[in-house]
Formats: sequence, C-alpha cells, structure tokens
Amino acid sequence: MIQSDMPNEMANAVTEPEGISLKFIDLAMKGGWIMIPILVLSIIAVYIFVDRYFAIKKAGKIDTSLLEKVKIYITGGKIDAALALCKSNDNPASRMIEKGVSRIGRPLTDVNAAIETVGNLEISKLEKGLPVLASVAGGAPMIGFLGTVMGMIQAFYDMSNAGNNIDVTLLSAGIYQAMVTTVAGLIVGIIAYFAYNILVTNVEKVVFKMEATTSEFMDLLNEPV
Repeated sequence: MIQSDMPNEMANAVTEPEGISLKFIDLAMKGGWIMIPILVLSIIAVYIFVDRYFAIKKAGKIDTSLLEKVKIYITGGKIDAALALCKSNDNPASRMIEKGVSRIGRPLTDVNAAIETVGNLEISKLEKGLPVLASVAGGAPMIGFLGTVMGMIQAFYDMSNAGNNIDVTLLSAGIYQAMVTTVAGLIVGIIAYFAYNILVTNVEKVVFKMEATTSEFMDLLNEPV
C-alpha cells in the first residue's frame, strides 16, 4: 500500500503548480478585451514611476559645498568661474544659482525674480507625467467597473437566452469578466495611487531643498563685502 500511494503523491506534487499557473492565465484571459486598456494603463504607470523616481532622486542630490565655492568666486570677482561651477552640477538648485549669478549687479528683486522663474520651470519638469499617473489611478478602477457591468450584462443575456435550461457554466463567461476586470482595475489603480503619492512627496522634498538653497544664495548677496 505504501509503494502504491507514493507515485500518486508525486504526480500530484508535479501537476499542481502547473495547474495553478494555467488557471491564473486563464482567469486573466477571461476578462476579455477590457483587460487590454487596463494592461496599457499599468505599463504607462510603471514607466512614469520609474522614469520620474530616478529623475527626482537625481535632482535631489545637491552639493552642500556649492554655495561656499560660489561665494569664494563671487567675492574674488570670478563670476565666470562661478557660472562654470554651477553648470558642472546638473541639478535644479545649481541652475537656479547659475541664473542668480548671471544677474549679479542688478537689483536684488530682479535677481530673486529670475531665480524664481527658473525654479518654477524646474518644478514643472520634475512633475512631468504626474497628472497622467493620477489619471491612471482614477481611471483604471473605472475601466474595471465598466468591465464588471459588461460582464453582468453578458451573464443576464445568456440567462435570458437559456430559458429554463440555466447552467452555471453558461454564466461563467460573464461572471469571469465581471470579477477579473474589477480586480485588475483596482490593482492597477491602487498601485498607481501609491506611486503618485510617493513621487509627489519626493518632489516636495526637492522643492524644499531648492527653496533653502535660494534663500542661502540671496543671503550671500546681501552680505556686506
């Protein structure tokens, strides 16, 4: 008896993972064509998150000694050297300082206005794609619910055509579509929602660093020579 049971147990251990994998794929396919826009939205969300995450992370790397070096160059009358130093640092804060250095000699209000203009442009670059990601977070569940309604309509339509010969398998297609699209839409929407908030939080941190750098630079210009 022991020898006869072991082959059956080994066969179940081999076939169960394959059955689960096929079942998952089949469930995804049961969602119908409505799964295509949901899949497209998921790809868009992943692309925007990865692209913006590394761009924002790069923008947040600010050389803490930049202002000190710029101060030394400015007090020494080496404006060109200060501009070259700012250009060598590829981040929003250095570009703001570069604009301020290029305006040295003009009224401080003009310098501050020029820096703020550059800052606003840099922030808009960092926020590129975030509105689309927010739209994915709100639109994916709505598309999923649309698939749910379409699936339920299909199920009731099949029931009406079946008459008294109603079978569970007859209704499976519509019910599968209704449930699968809802789950898929919610998953994509939830992931996009958290991704959007992560990026917004990181942008706010970069903006805070930019404002702090601008304030220090303006204080530098206000210092008596």
